[in-house]
Amino acid sequence: MAPSIRLSPASRSLFDEPLAIAVQGLGPRQQVTLRASLRDETEQLFQASAHYQAGDDGELDLARCPALPGGSFSGLEPMGLLWALQPQKPFWRLVKRDVQSPFLLQLEVFEGHGERPGRLLAQTQHERAFLREGMRRVPVREGRIRATLFLPPGEDTVPGIIDIHGLGGGLSEHRASLLANHGFATLALAYYQFEDLPQKPNKLHLEYFEEAVNYMLQHPQVKGRGVGLLGFSKGGEVSLAMAAFLKNIMAVASLNGPVAATCIPFSYKDKTIPTLNYYEHKAKATNSKTVDYSDVLDDPFQAPGNQSLIPLEKAEAQFLFVVGQDDRIVKSEYYATEVCKLLQAQGKENFQILSYPGTGHCMDPPFFPLYSIGKHPFFHKQAVLGGEPRAHSKAQVHAWSQIQAFFKKYL
Repeated sequence: MAPSIRLSPASRSLFDEPLAIAVQGLGPRQQVTLRASLRDETEQLFQASAHYQAGDDGELDLARCPALPGGSFSGLEPMGLLWALQPQKPFWRLVKRDVQSPFLLQLEVFEGHGERPGRLLAQTQHERAFLREGMRRVPVREGRIRATLFLPPGEDTVPGIIDIHGLGGGLSEHRASLLANHGFATLALAYYQFEDLPQKPNKLHLEYFEEAVNYMLQHPQVKGRGVGLLGFSKGGEVSLAMAAFLKNIMAVASLNGPVAATCIPFSYKDKTIPTLNYYEHKAKATNSKTVDYSDVLDDPFQAPGNQSLIPLEKAEAQFLFVVGQDDRIVKSEYYATEVCKLLQAQGKENFQILSYPGTGHCMDPPFFPLYSIGKHPFFHKQAVLGGEPRAHSKAQVHAWSQIQAFFKKYL
């Protein structure tokens, strides 16, 4: 029989779900190259390939067969063809803007292990979606709030979470949509550079975020007396500030977030938290094109940086700090460790740290490829973001399940 690719689920899966890939109908111990291709919404191409050898029965199951050296990865990596996807255009990030349409994944099997692909033996397409059947996407324009709410099907009440992205502005929906599939009402919240929100805010007013908390608490499908916050980078920092100053925040998961005000100060009523000073001359050039910015900020645990520290001892929430040990934008592991020491000294035990080796700054939901070099949102130069593809991918998978368990426990 002719070779064919067998996928499970067959034609469509959620982006954060594993995809089982197998090839049948090959010759005994036949050598083949598998290639995955995906185009983003700007038509930029991402590709990964791996060398394999079929079993004695002509079957090749990626869950049991290790990839041989010479491709984008080697070893037993059932999802390697997805996490190893690399852009053909350098420093390009895989981003999903319209979560209502899936990414189309193309899989091909070629003869042999040559530099150039051999004869095409089999091919298929698969949709990687962001919303389950029946999920609702509701644009929110209430008061000052500019956001998108994702609701699971049915009328049941579910825990409510506000998802806050990092510096860079706009409205980012990919993480909130995927999280909502797991049984949460998730609000993707914009806070600048979107519609009529400020383009370049000189302060972040926590009253705006308070409005979003109240919107969620009044929603008929949000259960409980409080909400959870999931923040990445600057969004993690915003989430911590919300927990320190606002009521009804039950649980905060911070992904590689600072623990002090950076770049834009916070204000709430008559209180302002100034930003850490930064010293661009402390940036290190790694080569002619990229810069390492990991040492440019004051230490928030030493004067004068400590005036920028967010007063987390005032918060009632539970904290989950998710940190990459190779984060080159935020010293996230150091920050989380030190801030938890301060909480402990106050007799608090409302925190846990998940720390991942080989993991960089841009932590996404599972199977997004590593983005290790990209434009710094503040300095606007190509910056080292950190991470090693295999370790980073494993961290994204593990952290995603832990984040869901954390919110289910405390909401």
